[in-house]
Parts: sequence; C-alpha cells; structure tokens
Amino acid sequence: MGANRVKEMPMSDPSHRFDHRHPDDSSPVNPLPPVVVVLFMAIALPEAAFSLGAAGLIGGPEAVGWRLAAIQSYGFSGDIFDWMLANGRWVPQHLLRFLSYPFVHLGVTHALFAAVLLLALGKLVGEAMGQLAVLVIFFGSGIFGALVYALLLDDPAWVAGAYPPVYGLIGGYSFVMWQQLAGRGAEQYRAFSLIAVLMGLQLIWGVFFDVGLGWVSDLAGFVFGLCASVVLVPGGMARLLASLRRS
Repeated sequence: MGANRVKEMPMSDPSHRFDHRHPDDSSPVNPLPPVVVVLFMAIALPEAAFSLGAAGLIGGPEAVGWRLAAIQSYGFSGDIFDWMLANGRWVPQHLLRFLSYPFVHLGVTHALFAAVLLLALGKLVGEAMGQLAVLVIFFGSGIFGALVYALLLDDPAWVAGAYPPVYGLIGGYSFVMWQQLAGRGAEQYRAFSLIAVLMGLQLIWGVFFDVGLGWVSDLAGFVFGLCASVVLVPGGMARLLASLRRS
C-alpha cells in the first residue's frame, strides 16, 4: 500500500520537487579540521588510559604508575637538555621529547583545559590559515617553548602538557584578529585581549598556589605562534608592513 501511495503522489507537489531536486544537506555546525581532531585524539587517548589505569579499571596494579612513567619517558627535561648541550651529544631519544611532551599531561584537569582550547583555537586557526599552518604552529610553538624554558631557566621540573602549543595557536588567532581589526579601522590592541586575560589569570593563580615557571614556555609558544603567522597567513607580511608604514 505504501508503494502505491508513492506512485500516486502528484508530481506537481512543490514539496516533492524540493525534496528530490534541492535536498538541504548543509550542517548547522562547521566540522573541525581533521588535523585538529588528530591532535585532540593524541591528547585524549593517553589521558583516558592514564585515568582508567589509575582507577584500577585496566592494566592491573602497574597501571597506577603509567602517568609518571610516561612523563619521565616523554616529558621535556631542562636538565637533560643542559646535559646534551654541555657534552655535545644530541641523543635522538631525548630530542624526541621536544615533540612528545605536549601529549602527556599532569592530570585530568590539566589535559581537559588543554584539549578544549586546542579544539576552539585549532578550528579558528585552521579555517583562517589552513591545516598545515596548524601543524607548524602547534609543533613549532612546542619546540620553541621548551627551548626557551631550558635556555633561560635552571629549573629541574619536567615540562609536560600541550599549553605551549596551545598558546602558539592563541598567537595565531591574535594575529588574525589584529588583521581583521586593522581592516575595520578598530582598536588593534583588542586582538591581544585573550592572551592578556590568560596571563593575568596565571599571575593571580600564582599568588595563591605554587604554579612553577611553566608560564615561560607558554609565553614563548605564544610569541612563536604570533611571529609564524606573519608568514603563514596569506598576505600577512604585506599587511603588517603596510600597517607599520601607516603608523
């Protein structure tokens, strides 16, 4: 019976013509760039394993120490870098730490905030500059942040977590906002409101808690992302030079 009803439907029915000739397949939400999804999963999957292991749900008794073992194996150490620099021995296993430390976090909350910022900022930067730019800023900021941390400080604390790369994406977002505000003739300092708020929160948090010197690597990551965006954004250098000439 259902098939008969379909055959008997008048072909002049406007709703029938719309359904078959002009289907509305548009999504109300823009999808995330695939590279951002991959980076997010690279953060989320290890964190899920560490959390489940600490809760005793997987891995047995040894799983309780998975996070600490991962930090020691893949986190960045200024002391190890100083040793390589002093001895002129660049061990590949330790050089890999420049790339691996953003994917190992100190706890669930530490990873959660980094992942949320990555999704939001990675989407914005990816749509403005492309997926390759997201990778360049993410890993470049991570490397530069760890390098500055090691060269400027004599701190034995391990560097772990995606915050230097995320701050690099904040730098990229800030440059894009700076260009948009300049094009509208608006106050360009507003482009740096996000980094100002985050660094202010870190300062306030540091008054009440011992947060260490990780903000040095975060700020270095932001500087790298901001400077790299001048080259990565199409026409970014030309607009920057034109803006400097006008000022």
